[in-house]
Amino acid sequence: MKIMDGKLVSQAVKDDLRKKVQELEASGMKKPHLAAILVGNNGASETYVASKVKSCGEVGFTSTLIRMDAAVSQQDLLKEITTLNDNDDVDGILVQLPLPKHISEQVVIDTISADKDVDGFHPESVGRMVQGLPAFYPATPYGILLMIEHYGIETKGKHAVVIGRSNIVGRPISILLNRNDYPGNCTVTVCHSHTHNLKDICLQADIIVAALGRPEFLKADMVKEGAVVIDVGITRVEDPSKKSGFAIKGDVDFASVAEKCSYITPVPGGVGPMTIAALLMNTYKACLLRNKK
Repeated sequence: MKIMDGKLVSQAVKDDLRKKVQELEASGMKKPHLAAILVGNNGASETYVASKVKSCGEVGFTSTLIRMDAAVSQQDLLKEITTLNDNDDVDGILVQLPLPKHISEQVVIDTISADKDVDGFHPESVGRMVQGLPAFYPATPYGILLMIEHYGIETKGKHAVVIGRSNIVGRPISILLNRNDYPGNCTVTVCHSHTHNLKDICLQADIIVAALGRPEFLKADMVKEGAVVIDVGITRVEDPSKKSGFAIKGDVDFASVAEKCSYITPVPGGVGPMTIAALLMNTYKACLLRNKK
């Protein structure tokens, strides 16, 4: 069993990006610029955005953080996005989710210019991904691909089972693992809350991506020997033994499942760091496209 270390792989991606940014600057081109909008003061969102801004600094990107009050109107938020769309120095735009209930996340996503959609959520990005065209992939699925590639895990002809069908992880990773490329060329089964015989399906899987948001859902008796298990889940669970009062759990019962796997991601320290690495990769690609134009 080998641990797929997201921190290690993420750092390798960052080190490579730092060199590429230096090469851009040496050739007289602009360096990547990521603009992030944070609405309100949600604790988790604050942490995520701070990590993204810090990572930009580590690789030499320019970053801009725009804070807006939780009571901001949808119209004013859209105006700010439009301003960033029109700013030629900005390569990538992300609006940290979730948003307050009075703001439509879909309208916000649709308003971000497709060529600055480094989160990979815009309908045009999704459409291009489905058609196998160059696109900005959603950051978490893209991070999973980068991790699979780093460890040289064979995917061609393998049976991949994805548990979960969200637009952020489940659906896009099922498409990407099925694409005619590496990592890809898997036969993919997507499972969800209405799937019958889930255990039997999982036992057929060479690769399992657990992305359903239920702590320790995937048990050892659902995994065959030698499977690759990628845990996307991250849930706070009350734990009085911890100083913080809670523990972070993934969707996989790591203690029992790990010994059966050829590769497995931990939580935390697995897919999480790769999401930010993938966001940086998308921003770099957006910058290259902008430099070419």
